Amino acid sequence: MPFRTGLIVTVFFILFAFSCNETVNDLKSLSQTAPPDTTTVRETAKTFMYGIPADSFDLVNGQIRKNELLATILLRYGISMEETEMVVRNSAAVFDVRKIRSGNNYTVFCRKDSLARAAYFVYEHDPTSCYVFSFTDSLNITPYSKEVRKEIRYAGGIIETSLWDAMVLNGLHPSLVIGLSDIYAWSIDFFGLQKGDSFKVIYEEMSIDDKPLGISRIYGASFTGSGTTIYAIPFIQDGRESYFDSEGNSLRKAFLKAPLQYSRVTSRFSASRLHPILRIRRPHHGVDYAAPVGTPVHAVGDGRVTQASYDSGSGRMVRIVHNSVYSTAYLHLSRFGAGIAPGVYVKQGDVIGYVGSTGLSTGPHLDFRFYMNGTPVDPLKVEAPPVEPVSEANMPAFEKTRTVVLSLLDTF
Repeated sequence: MPFRTGLIVTVFFILFAFSCNETVNDLKSLSQTAPPDTTTVRETAKTFMYGIPADSFDLVNGQIRKNELLATILLRYGISMEETEMVVRNSAAVFDVRKIRSGNNYTVFCRKDSLARAAYFVYEHDPTSCYVFSFTDSLNITPYSKEVRKEIRYAGGIIETSLWDAMVLNGLHPSLVIGLSDIYAWSIDFFGLQKGDSFKVIYEEMSIDDKPLGISRIYGASFTGSGTTIYAIPFIQDGRESYFDSEGNSLRKAFLKAPLQYSRVTSRFSASRLHPILRIRRPHHGVDYAAPVGTPVHAVGDGRVTQASYDSGSGRMVRIVHNSVYSTAYLHLSRFGAGIAPGVYVKQGDVIGYVGSTGLSTGPHLDFRFYMNGTPVDPLKVEAPPVEPVSEANMPAFEKTRTVVLSLLDTF
């Protein structure tokens, strides 16, 4: 299946079929109204910029330099220090000019005459928010919000090296990788992907001025590997949107598949491994993940910290008891997460430390260990129990959602 991306042309079908599900009712309202929480002045193509008739002015684009003052910039375009001070004073409640940051863009609207004096100065504070400084009949600052466009898109591809490479090298926003990783974190070992594994995803992408900002929602996905396809179907249950497989089982499990993102396995669970420093054979009851120093390490499940200390060859180590059966350990940390100490309760996904190379270690990595009833087991082979599936009462609504999502995923 070739990698591709484009606009879903069957949005109407989605809206009709999902009318019973709040998950996609948001999509319906999106297609009918402007984006929420904006005060956008819609621009007429090739005529207006920031609500200003651009054709009436000569435009000069620039970037705030380090330690450059607003007054210094405006002096170059005929605006006196007194006028700048008055604008700032008149609109102090609208925008604090001390928040202007170096590296941000600005546009000067100069009059088309011999003086080329600035009529407007527009400062881009962030991708969506701008401030228009007026030097016409009134001296003031007006906030302006750019229109955030949202489009339903799809993507699909075959893994050659990694999910990250498959997406980024084909022009998809990195936030889509993060979104899929979050959804499948409990179900797919992203460090064990094989060449030929494939994925499909339907998502909502945000953009400003035709520049992608990232994704806002994922409306369905599938991941195929080792002959098995795992679907991700969004559904709201008990007031919370979660992702479920085609049978209605939650994709969220009791434990994450891995305690950190975007790394690689360098050493697996073994009953007899040649220790890289001691040069003797002994059991290695964990999985080593190579990652840069400082990479966040996450608790794979809810639990109570029983140890957070320096432990000889294990270096800085955190132990967590999750329940009466399972516990985990995180070795060779450079430092502990904020507030991590014995007796502290953590939630799944909390940062409990950072990758390091403390103790008997040849380089930066995390030695992750998993215990069942006190006995070490291979973390890569643990089958964690799922959390609550779709309830029997909600199953009819879920089945309608599932039918539409699977039908759309089958179209590309």
